[in-house]
Amino acid sequence: MTRFGRRPLAPGHAGEWAALRNVIQEADGSDEHSSEQDLREALGSPSQDFASGSIGIYDGRTMVGYGVLTCRSEADPAHDMRYEGGVHPFYRGRGLGGELLDWAERAAVPLHDDRFPGRPLSLSSGCLSGNTGAVALHEQRGYQPTRWFHDMVRDLSAPIPLAVVPPGVGIAGYAPGMAEHARLVRNESFRDHWGSTETNAENWAHFLASGAFRPRFSFLAYQGSEPLGMLISREHEATTAVTGRRELYIALVGTRAAGRKRGIATALLSTAMSAARADGYDQAALGVDADSLTGAVRLYERVGFTVARTWTAYRKRLA
Repeated sequence: MTRFGRRPLAPGHAGEWAALRNVIQEADGSDEHSSEQDLREALGSPSQDFASGSIGIYDGRTMVGYGVLTCRSEADPAHDMRYEGGVHPFYRGRGLGGELLDWAERAAVPLHDDRFPGRPLSLSSGCLSGNTGAVALHEQRGYQPTRWFHDMVRDLSAPIPLAVVPPGVGIAGYAPGMAEHARLVRNESFRDHWGSTETNAENWAHFLASGAFRPRFSFLAYQGSEPLGMLISREHEATTAVTGRRELYIALVGTRAAGRKRGIATALLSTAMSAARADGYDQAALGVDADSLTGAVRLYERVGFTVARTWTAYRKRLA
């Protein structure tokens, strides 16, 4: 029987971690791709403790499985810690997926106790809804399906609606001095979204420092000096390298309560897509809660996005 090694992930593991993730995503039918730089940045995330909250499983020098825990910024009413992991397709069926979930449930407890002692703890995970093996593993381990999310795509060669900006509102291209305005909009607009917690200044700065961030295709909507909406775009060059298509990934779209139902989000989307098409992008993509209370799925469908695949989010209450 193979004797596997196990150790936490560290910056020096970014390349092998990216290679493993890409093999897993390809086998599972996801359109996500990671570069070494992407994961080197992830390993510097201030919201994660990789020394205690990550694991790589090795066959010799080859990483064949991994798991990562992410703590949340709030525990209201419970601390819903996030788990992401996977096993190389060749090594499946050997119990490694179950081992990783067992590790995650054990490792989550001290991380949680350091941050929110005495508060309830749950662990959330997820997989493509059509991944029968991953679905079965979660259900066998007592995880309950709690939410569904869509990956949506939009061909930018198709006509793009004109950006109709509401009276009294202006749309401005992102500039560094707008970072705090964008965070304010992000936190207020996502406050009523399922599973969302506040993003603090440190995590927001890390997010905007990513090499994937595309300021030229990110925008804020203002009424006077008051920010009402924002759209933040990214480009994952690893995806372009694999698919041959330039894809603008719309990481965040949000509108504060005072700006909703006025067409601001639609105007931001049209503005970003038009700018991306003019620069040679082939398609746009985004992720959305299938049951969003703000009707986001319908909004994206109206501007030409279609569902490419669906993910299931699972949750388990931990003692």
